Amino acid sequence: MTAMAPARSAPDLSYLLDHTSHVLRTRMAAALAEIGLTARMHCVLVHALEEERTQIQLAELGDMDKTTMVVTVDALEKAGLAERRPSSTDRRARIIAITEKGAEVAKQSQAIVDGVHQAALDALPKDEAEVLLRAMNRLVTEHLATPAEAPQGVRRARQKS
Repeated sequence: MTAMAPARSAPDLSYLLDHTSHVLRTRMAAALAEIGLTARMHCVLVHALEEERTQIQLAELGDMDKTTMVVTVDALEKAGLAERRPSSTDRRARIIAITEKGAEVAKQSQAIVDGVHQAALDALPKDEAEVLLRAMNRLVTEHLATPAEAPQGVRRARQKS
């Protein structure tokens, strides 16, 4: 007797969200690459233009680890779009300052990002796009607002050799 897979009792929301998110990210990456940016570079440019922020604050906003953030800022500096400077409020802290060229590129990249998002919404009838946005916003602010704590794996003590 062959075992059968259990029948689903609910739509596979994980697949639907993962797949659409993955495809949207690849389209975003391709569109931003046309002006020499990555999504992370765009994220840093926009958030650093909003207010004076440190590398650590920008990394948190962009959900980047320290190493990725350093590589991203290095690339922005090399392209002449940003520079590390002392903070105006705390001499010990260093902020990421966006150059004039960087501000111009940020305008371009924001238009690209908005265009990719709008194209996805335009693929739906207007009423469905509105319902999707309302539902997604409700999920991210209510039921799916906070990630579950990741279960900690049991660690065994290292064996002395």
